[in-house]
Amino acid sequence: MRDFDMLVIGSGPGGQKAAIAAAKLGRRVAVIDRPDMVGGVSIHTGTIPSKTLREAVLYLTGLTQRDLYGQNYRLKEDITIADLTTRTQHVVSREVEVIRNQLSRNHVALYAGTGHFVDPHTVALSEINGQERLLSADNIVIATGTRPARPDSVEFDGRTIMDSDNVLAVERVPRSMVIVGAGVIGMEYASMFAALGSKVTVVEKRAGMLDMCDVEVIESLKYHLRDLAVTFRFGETVAAVERHARGTLTVLESGKRIPADTVMYSAGRQGLTDDLDLVKAGLSADKRGRITVDEHYRTEVPHIYAVGDVIGFPALAATSMEQGRAAAYHACSEPVGQMQNLQPIGIYTIPEISFVGRTEDQLTDECVPFEVGISRYRELARGQIIGDSHGMLKLLVSPVDRTLLGVHCFGTGATELIHIGQAVMGCGGTVDYLVDAVFNYPTLAESYKVAALDATNKLRQIDHIGD
Repeated sequence: MRDFDMLVIGSGPGGQKAAIAAAKLGRRVAVIDRPDMVGGVSIHTGTIPSKTLREAVLYLTGLTQRDLYGQNYRLKEDITIADLTTRTQHVVSREVEVIRNQLSRNHVALYAGTGHFVDPHTVALSEINGQERLLSADNIVIATGTRPARPDSVEFDGRTIMDSDNVLAVERVPRSMVIVGAGVIGMEYASMFAALGSKVTVVEKRAGMLDMCDVEVIESLKYHLRDLAVTFRFGETVAAVERHARGTLTVLESGKRIPADTVMYSAGRQGLTDDLDLVKAGLSADKRGRITVDEHYRTEVPHIYAVGDVIGFPALAATSMEQGRAAAYHACSEPVGQMQNLQPIGIYTIPEISFVGRTEDQLTDECVPFEVGISRYRELARGQIIGDSHGMLKLLVSPVDRTLLGVHCFGTGATELIHIGQAVMGCGGTVDYLVDAVFNYPTLAESYKVAALDATNKLRQIDHIGD
């Protein structure tokens, strides 16, 4: 008889939910993770601290209130790193406490240390005190997450040249900053430091940024970031980063040289699989450290599962949680539905971006007809009350059956608002449901009704001319 029914390596969103789901089904479950990383990267250096930092930035800078109180409005003049990290440390410590409590309450054993495979059913636990013990399980879930990818040509010191993990430990708010990479993480930090007053330059080898998003939304974000003195260098590649006594020089292949206090690399993520001895379990990872799984999150070895960022796209905390639950249910022979394709994407730039479904460009490429309905926050009473005159909600509606093909939101509360559209789409609802529905007033949710009316008015004009 093995020690456990399920052994989970990693306590991030995916691992945590897999462990609790299996425990709820009456299985003997254990989790392995470093004592300083309970909750995983998501809690300590990723999702939670970065989003908490964003809230602290918005509050202390008074940025979102300037339409109401003037462009010079600021809650605190000299914002220090201590001001920003106090709130972050409080939230992180509370979240770790919640996770530990959840595992304990569900009788999940938590082992402090790191693990690596000895054979397909056995993991060696390397404890902090240097001792090693063997743990065996019928099913094993790999949920080790990722770390920032670091180019070999760059000498990172975690202080002046850093990655997205180090940036939370910066000693002071930099006067100037170069961010290499205009992906989700890069743009989130670019908007935060720009709001703090740093002169930010974004370098991206591609022709644009966040190409999975709606073009109009991205143009709006660019406008706002340029208004915060962000400079974009698209189509540029970094040749070298030089560290000098007075700061850094980022040298581009085009010959441009960009001086800055600090440089932050946001060049993708690398799966944390190097130390797992996967070969002893009969597994392998690709060059980015990612593990291949099937629709049930099983690896090549049927009793070993992998969930979360370590399996690649979409690499979101929300999807990782659902993957963990689905993997645990399958391992326990419990029925589980397939995760829907309608997964909302949230990008915590300033302002927020969120969407579900397809973009205008995707629909056009697929030759799918659509009509657009738009609502702007400045037309809503709630938008005036909160001082957001730039936000917008866009509905993409099928003229054939009037269903929603995509919902795109930009502005305050975008990541919350998107779930209304997701629910309507998931239930096969039409734009007419939103037209007839009554929304609380004054709210931002009203934007759905305004956008729905805009879309149906356009559809009515098309039908009228066609008749």
